[in-house]
Amino acid sequence: MAQLGFYYDQTTCIGCKGCQIACKDQNNLDIGVLFRRVYDVETGKYPNPRRLHLSLGCNHCAEPKCVANCPTGALYKRDEDGIVAHDEEKCIGCRLCTWSCPYGAPQYIEKTGKVGKCDLCVKLLEKGEQPACVTSCVMRCLDVGEIEELRQKYGDNADAMTMPSSNITQPNIVITPKK
Repeated sequence: MAQLGFYYDQTTCIGCKGCQIACKDQNNLDIGVLFRRVYDVETGKYPNPRRLHLSLGCNHCAEPKCVANCPTGALYKRDEDGIVAHDEEKCIGCRLCTWSCPYGAPQYIEKTGKVGKCDLCVKLLEKGEQPACVTSCVMRCLDVGEIEELRQKYGDNADAMTMPSSNITQPNIVITPKK
């Protein structure tokens, strides 16, 4: 099975939230619902404070806790590309997936009473296009592709400051962290 994943370069991200806005627009999301979020992280202390950014969507984990804890099978891992997908028809809105995901990827949508999440813009991928978050990034911090190819190109680090340990779910993301 091929496994798709993301690459994120934290060293060049300026926190503009273009990826977050593009995702919101692509998925026609209401206020308060975000499938990709850009977190602003403040570290250090005077006289050396620092600010960095962390852009996260679904990491399409090798061992997704959201899938393991979904009682209806609404969340599942696609065989052909490893994308963690969501079947809205099967979703009962119980929110077990939102509580299970250490990255906060599944989002409860009040209007529908169900959950939604990043699907790596699978409809765009099927047309040979990139996900909205990737094409909108003005700093080119994001990339998508087969995770093994991304790891060969960028390394195999999947951890960054303020993120849960990659040991929990083996996320399919490669990160160049800010030092």
